[in-house]
Amino acid sequence: MGFFAFLILGLIAGAIAKAILPGRQGGGILITLLLGVVGAFLGGWIGGLLFGTGINDFFSLSTWLLAILGSIIVLLVYGMITKRTAR
Repeated sequence: MGFFAFLILGLIAGAIAKAILPGRQGGGILITLLLGVVGAFLGGWIGGLLFGTGINDFFSLSTWLLAILGSIIVLLVYGMITKRTAR
């Protein structure tokens, strides 16, 4: 998958992950999208380790599920970090 396709995948996965997570997360849309790109990378890495698949094809269901799962993980960790520092 190309660089721009990976960016688009991460941006969309970040928006979907933020919509899935309950409650109110900190950070604006830019932070969410950047965390989505990091989450897509993390999801591809986890998929490679656990399932032997990664983020290879833009239109593959496994690619999208891994990217969204990675984005959810990154958003949860980001939420825990920002709530600790805000207190």
